[in-house]
Amino acid sequence: MTEETRKTAIAAAIILFGFGAAWVFMPRIMLAVGSVSPIAAGILAIAFVAAFFAIFWLRSRSQNKKRR
Repeated sequence: MTEETRKTAIAAAIILFGFGAAWVFMPRIMLAVGSVSPIAAGILAIAFVAAFFAIFWLRSRSQNKKRR
């Protein structure tokens, strides 16, 4: 395992752990936000899922720029 792949694996593990921890609390957050506005709760859920993919997409773009 090279240093670059090790750093990539560590970054991915940190991101996955962070989103996993947030996922545990997501039902409580959704209920709290949903009591104010169900639409806001839906938007929050969509934003959470989109952020998961956006972080990996942005990281891949950053890695591609470094390789060039």
